[in-house]
This record gives sequence, structure tokens and C-alpha cells, in this order.
Amino acid sequence: MILLGILEQGMIYAIMALGLYITYKILDFPDLTVDGSFPLGAAVTVMLMTNVDSGMINAITLGHNPYIIMFLSCLAGGIAGLVTGIIHVKFKVRDLLSGVITMTGLYSINLHIAGKANVPIFNMETIFSNRGLDSLYPDLLDNLKVLIIISIVTIGSKILLDLYLKTKSGYLLRAVGDNTTLVVSLAKDSGSVKILGLVIANALVALSGSVMAQQQGFFEVSMGTGAMVIGLASVIIGTSLFKRVSFVKPTSAAIIGSIVYKASISLAMDMSLSMILAIVVAVVCIVYMKKELPLKVILTIISTVSVYLVVKLFIPYEMSASDMKLITSVLFMIILITGHEKKRRAKGARA
Repeated sequence: MILLGILEQGMIYAIMALGLYITYKILDFPDLTVDGSFPLGAAVTVMLMTNVDSGMINAITLGHNPYIIMFLSCLAGGIAGLVTGIIHVKFKVRDLLSGVITMTGLYSINLHIAGKANVPIFNMETIFSNRGLDSLYPDLLDNLKVLIIISIVTIGSKILLDLYLKTKSGYLLRAVGDNTTLVVSLAKDSGSVKILGLVIANALVALSGSVMAQQQGFFEVSMGTGAMVIGLASVIIGTSLFKRVSFVKPTSAAIIGSIVYKASISLAMDMSLSMILAIVVAVVCIVYMKKELPLKVILTIISTVSVYLVVKLFIPYEMSASDMKLITSVLFMIILITGHEKKRRAKGARA
């Protein structure tokens, strides 16, 4: 059941990682809108599902169809990305600040859309449980039903993104991140291409939020806190693991990275604070200690064991679910430390 939960959560966050792949790897854009567009997808989902007395919503969603609702949530995320893009491109606000502006505004907007900070949808029809779907799945696959549906949504999103990146518009999107001058020389507006990239990225993020709300059965206004860090960690892990494997596409790497990330978090949740800090010390020693190999190994072991024993003795703290953000930050720090040192050594070798 633990493995099943890791795969389910990992595949949901993988959709968000695909969006972060566009902003982080292709556009080189630090888009903090993600922390607002993820719960936006969830807020739109619960609003459309719970307003059963609204004739207009009933007509738009074709009778509160969960698949139509998921698509509309995706569109809402695209609008959030559009706002960020316009603020950045048209009003010349710096990329980081434009995302902060949209993210901050989305907190209140999400509250207004959902109606309150926490909205349950346990008894509503979702993409995982509805009359049409329940009749298709045999009882033997009941435990795997959620994972199968999430996988279909995630892999479908990946395939559509891969197909788009092979189009003329997709190549222009890649060019904006690599060489803006080239796009201008082709008589194309680089700003418009960047806005389109932000729209697609945040649409994927909101889609992830919609799927998450339907899988968990509720919307929570703070569910997007740290979403960008989770997405970035997934992308960095995936691209680092398959950097030298040419047949694995970056989008596939991002999906695998998301699953690895969730597995790492699950493993860390079962550890004590002393063990986590000992691992951090070990990584720092291995990466930064400039000693001969035998001495480096001895000093790393001594440092790691010392930190483990001291923390275990004076701070006997076991990890819980409330520490997930702390674990995420520590994992992300380890990823960045090792990545930065690899780049530094690669530059030194070339020099």
C-alpha cells in the first residue's frame, strides 16, 4: 500500500513537474505562480462539483462531469500563467516578481472561488469514482483503479507536450529559452512565445491540482505551499539521473524524478532527525572535502557518526507528517549542493 501511495502521489506531481520543466528547463523562468495555480486547479474543481443548484454550472460542465471539470480547471491555470506572462512581458516586471504578484493574488482568488479554506468532495463523482467508470473496472482492479487513471492522465499530458514541442511553435518556445535573438531574427515576438509557455506550464500545474483534489477528496487553500520546490526537485532529480541516457526524453525523466522524489520523502519520513542531519553532513563532506580518498572517507565517517550521536542524544525527535516541508527543503538543498559542485568541477576540468 505504501508503494501504491508513492506511485499515485508521484504521478500526480509528475503532471506539475511537466509544467515546471517548461518554465525551469526551457524558458529559464523562476515562475512562483505555481504555488498559486496548483490550488487554483483544486479550487475550480471543488467549486464546479459542489454548486449542484447552479443551472449555468450544470450546463457548462455537462451535468457536473468530472472530466469536463478537470479540463476547465486546466484552463483556469492557463489564465493564471497568462496574467504572469502579461505582467512580465508587457509591463516589464522582473520574472521572479511577476510570479510573486500572481501567486499572492491567487491566494485570495482561490478562497473566493472555493468559498472557504477547506472544502470536502468525498461524496461527489470524480474521475476516479463515477457511475460510468465503476461499471468498467472489475473488482480485481479496484485497488489499482486510481493509479491506472492517474497514469493515463499523466502519460497523456506527457505525450501531448512531446508532440507540441515538435511543432514550429514548440521549437520557438525552446529557442526563447536558449537564444532570444534567434527568435527575433525570425520576425517572431519572443514575448508572446514566452507568455504561451507560461500558459501551458500553469495549465499543467492546475491540472495536477485538480487531479490531487479529486484523489484526496478535498480542497485546502494552502495545498500549493512549496509546490514549486516539489516540481523543481522532481525535474532536477529526473534530468540528473538520465543526463547521459539519450533515449530517455526530458519529459519522461521529469515523471520518473517525481516518483523518485516521493519515494525519498516517504523514506525520510520513517527516519529520525539525527539520521537526516547525518546524511546531510555526509553529502557535504563528500562533495566539498578536499582530502585524499582514504582520509576523506575516515573524516566523513567520523563527522557523520558524531552528528548522528549528538543529535540522537540531545534532540531525540522522530519525523511526522507535519515535517514534510522540512524534509523537502533538506532534500532540495542536497540536490542543489551536489548539482552546483558537479558544475564547478566540470568547469574546472574544461579550464
